[in-house]
Amino acid sequence: MARYSLWDVWPGSPYPLGATCDGRGTNFAVFSQHARSVEVCFFEPGDPTRETGKVRLQERSGHVWHGYVPGILPGSLYGLRVHGPWEPARGMRFNPAKLLVDPYARALTGHVDWSAPVWAYDKSEGANAGNTLERSDSAAGVPKGVVLAPDAFDWEGDRRPQTPWHQTLIYEAHLKGLTALHPDIPPELRGTYLGAAHPAIISHLKSLGVTAIEFLPLHEKVDDEFLVAKGKQNYWGYNTLGYFAPDQRYASGSRGEQVNEFRQMVKAMHRAGIEVILDVVYNHTCEGNHLGPTLSWKGLDNASYYWLSDQDPRYCMDFTGCGNALNVRHPQVLQLILDSLRYWVEEMHVDGFRFDLATTLARVEGGAFSRHAPFFHLVHQDPVLRDVKLIAEPWDLGPNGYQVGGFPPGWAEWNGRYRDAVRRYWRGDEGQMAEIGYRLTGSSDLFAASGRQPSHSVNFVTAHDGFTLNDLVSYTKKHNHANGEDNRDGADENLSTNEGVEGPTDDPAIIAAREQKKRNFLATLFLSVGTPMLLAGDELGRTQSGNNNAYCQDNPLGWIDWKLTARDEALLEFTRKLSKLRREQPVLQRRRFFRGSQIWDSALKDLAWFRPDGTEMSRSDWDAPAAQTLGMLLGGDAIATPGIHGERVVGDTLLILVNADDQAREVVLPAIEWGADWEVVLDTADAHATPPRTPAGGKLELPARSLMVLKRPATEEERP
Repeated sequence: MARYSLWDVWPGSPYPLGATCDGRGTNFAVFSQHARSVEVCFFEPGDPTRETGKVRLQERSGHVWHGYVPGILPGSLYGLRVHGPWEPARGMRFNPAKLLVDPYARALTGHVDWSAPVWAYDKSEGANAGNTLERSDSAAGVPKGVVLAPDAFDWEGDRRPQTPWHQTLIYEAHLKGLTALHPDIPPELRGTYLGAAHPAIISHLKSLGVTAIEFLPLHEKVDDEFLVAKGKQNYWGYNTLGYFAPDQRYASGSRGEQVNEFRQMVKAMHRAGIEVILDVVYNHTCEGNHLGPTLSWKGLDNASYYWLSDQDPRYCMDFTGCGNALNVRHPQVLQLILDSLRYWVEEMHVDGFRFDLATTLARVEGGAFSRHAPFFHLVHQDPVLRDVKLIAEPWDLGPNGYQVGGFPPGWAEWNGRYRDAVRRYWRGDEGQMAEIGYRLTGSSDLFAASGRQPSHSVNFVTAHDGFTLNDLVSYTKKHNHANGEDNRDGADENLSTNEGVEGPTDDPAIIAAREQKKRNFLATLFLSVGTPMLLAGDELGRTQSGNNNAYCQDNPLGWIDWKLTARDEALLEFTRKLSKLRREQPVLQRRRFFRGSQIWDSALKDLAWFRPDGTEMSRSDWDAPAAQTLGMLLGGDAIATPGIHGERVVGDTLLILVNADDQAREVVLPAIEWGADWEVVLDTADAHATPPRTPAGGKLELPARSLMVLKRPATEEERP
């Protein structure tokens, strides 16, 4: 058998990109269109600051530099140095003194040390900073890539749950915040992938009827320098350093443990029938603008990876508010994104993605948003990605960035108009009837024209960014002083109320009003047509003390407190009741938009709207500025399910009554042709009451600021 020097380099292969070990050596492949040469540097596993040697990748296929290094085995640590022109005026920022993270590294170890010279330019130049090359070696302060063994993880026959969209309930959570304070999880597992896989968490999710957990970013991230200086972290994680590497902070180790422990979490969720959706940040990276650090892409090929200004390539275009935007016009950048997505689906068994600031990914020449952007075409035709859940955050900070409803078929969207309409309605704002009508019924005005379904509207009242549900009814102003930014960060307008007192109170009347409003929000969310998304902890009365931008609060303020009061327990049970009601009622899981007419041989319209006097609403009723009470009837015998022959599933007919007025309203139930006998199954004004049946044409009192659901069971004549 031949013997090789550790630093021998064979030609290797240009694909796959990154470090690929076969057990005898490792192939390295790195893209850089404008580089003059690329080196791979190796570091002592016991002391990652000590460089032990390097090789130059001699082969170049297209713009990919590659080579196979015998003897580089699993556990080896490496980084990249790239030689090329330092010409900021042309967008070229090569500096071989700066060690770079491989964009395709499957695992990283170590964190950025901001005391190291991780900037490629001379910071002492003041106003001219960013132009002069800085030659100090940054290797000691940069994370290293970890060479992994050939994949041998035992998935034990794992299969994706693939819950249909119309039956999906999303639970948005921060992985650490979900488990950091959970008393039933062993302390060593709290805040980790394995902690999220613990039976205590899975049992809670199942009790809520959750079908998909959507985690805030789990890609390897960087804590911003200004946060570290204040003793804080980038807790949310929207500051990506590695698009293939699971965040090492949530694992028992950083030499590959993060990969298999992430997989164990996914496998446990799948066994429980729960999909895993990742919040991904392909719109920008952790390197900031031209004054940011050089950690990876900027030093590999700044002019290729980043969208630079046409007028002055020294500067980045910034559609994101984070200093840079990935150049999605470039084929290699698109390949990076698609390769990353496929990796998480094929190798990590992820079930879907929520794309942060997704509008940026669809910007074309000139910076305009286009639903025909290359990114959409590539995802649409990809045999791996076209079958997973794709969710857009349909806005960014660039020109015409707010694109709710503007994404193409196959894409679901966070429906910001739903959030705002529901908040305004329950705040008591006038003139909301038409808007709330659209939002309750799946937002056909936003999604129907593009060939999508009601379930492509991801409905939410709260999300990680903003107030929690408890704070939405307890504060009228943000209270972000703990972030150390003089309360300047976070949204100023939250469409919130406090019921008379800002923050905590012992006043029983205010407490009761707040609890009722929480139930109103939750009931509206679960009863609306579309895909509901529940913010983790809202079902438990979680508070952030009025902080609506807890992105740097990796502490109890940003974590879920599992010590529940009696009020918290009651809210949890109410949420479970709502979820059960949604699962049991086909009319709440519509696959098609309403027609407002009779379908098939049904006895009722699929959708009808009623005034408080029991008559159907007219156009003028929708335009009445002071109207705040309405009834929405969902015909239970007009549900079409998928199938070649259009099979029918008969469910109960529901009448949903909502009253945002601060006064109780007398409501007349619809006439006999709409249903003979109605039973109240939900009343947010009395979470525990089970009122008697009320006949057609009968009257009942709809309390102030409340929601009520009545059921008319399907008759034998209506059943197929």
